[in-house]
Amino acid sequence: MKARFEGQPLRTLEGEYIITLRTREDVRSTWQTLHDADVDVSIKKHRERRSLDANAYAWVLMDKLAEAIGRPKMDIYKDAVLEVGGNTDIVCVQDRAVDKLRESWSKNGAGWLTETMPSKIEGCTNVILYYGSSSFDTAQMSRLIDNLVQDCTAVGIETMPPYKIAALVEAWT
Repeated sequence: MKARFEGQPLRTLEGEYIITLRTREDVRSTWQTLHDADVDVSIKKHRERRSLDANAYAWVLMDKLAEAIGRPKMDIYKDAVLEVGGNTDIVCVQDRAVDKLRESWSKNGAGWLTETMPSKIEGCTNVILYYGSSSFDTAQMSRLIDNLVQDCTAVGIETMPPYKIAALVEAWT
């Protein structure tokens, strides 16, 4: 649900806070279900999701590229995720926990990759965590598609004209 805060949070005498949200969605059924219950609430800054058309086009490009160069499509996808940039976190992990972290991280999806590198801290390893394309913002998805278009063009695969690709990008914002 997309909502906006309204006014300032109010603090009660008991030390609790009251916040007011404004939304265009009809939340009456949710209110009826939950108004007397304890609930868990998570609030994060809204961001527009990329369009399914953009995601579908990326996969079309990867499929054509896989066919043209004789590589598995998933390998092309994983390489594309590694090349996007701006989609990693690096964490220092105790050596005994590295394998478990890498295994757990990869369960998020095919593009949720990891790499390791030595840490200066004894008994620890730095793990690079790559976020898959399902979490990409507009700029990251645009770079992914741009990179795929370059790869396709290099091997003679026809791609959408730049103005159509730009229209896909426009749909994300």
